Amino acid sequence: MSTSSYYEWRSRPASRRDLEQAYLIEEIRDVHAASYGTYGHRRVHAELTMGRRREVSQGRVERLMRAAGLQGVHRRRLRGCTRRDEAAAPSQDLVERNFTPDAPDRLYVADVTQHRTGQGWLYCAVVIDCFSRRVVGWSMADHIRSELVVDALQMAIWNRRPLPGAVHHSDHGSTYTSWAFGHRLREAGLLGSMGSIGDCFDNSVAESFFATLQTEQLDRSSWPTREGLANAIFSFIEGFYNPHRRHSTIGYLSPADYEAKYHHSVPTGPQTETAA
Repeated sequence: MSTSSYYEWRSRPASRRDLEQAYLIEEIRDVHAASYGTYGHRRVHAELTMGRRREVSQGRVERLMRAAGLQGVHRRRLRGCTRRDEAAAPSQDLVERNFTPDAPDRLYVADVTQHRTGQGWLYCAVVIDCFSRRVVGWSMADHIRSELVVDALQMAIWNRRPLPGAVHHSDHGSTYTSWAFGHRLREAGLLGSMGSIGDCFDNSVAESFFATLQTEQLDRSSWPTREGLANAIFSFIEGFYNPHRRHSTIGYLSPADYEAKYHHSVPTGPQTETAA
């Protein structure tokens, strides 16, 4: 290359495509940072196209993220904390792995996970509406007694006011087969359901949520105190997962947006309440 050609190239202004690409990379960085660094190229692409109305291909987003050194987080295998009561009579399976109800508050799934802190284990119980994948009830404690899951169920009942006949599905853990939990289910008019023993696929929606929680929040830091971990779980559920995190199962909408879309499309009135 001649000297004059080099200086001409060096002084040439950036092309329109170069400027557009630089701006797009900054948008990708912004979306990735807003997801706490958890989004891979599919969710970043969904946020750009659906949330920011950008016309860009998924392949281009993937290429630019790779060039910028950005990537999502990856799941690990979870350790279960189910403690089965051999003497308990479990409920029958009313779900049979069909986790796609046609309306909110028809089917809930529940489970418990544990995570270590510098002060010992913290246990977290959740109740999830399968329609939108929204966490509608949660509870945290330093024990895994029946109060833990009863409190999560009570929060779900307060938040959602489910009609009698809604199904609550869980595993065979002793907390879910306890008298206190069964009594609260019956009081609320909910139908108890349990999958087969030792099969994670029979409660896959709850397992998937806990895998997301562990991978995108808990495993990325150390937690000296139970209070710090509890605050992090609360912030993740109420500040990110429910209102903002895009979920592949519901068309890359967040649980809150998916429910809002449903309620906007369903006419209100006495006939709707009767049908429900």
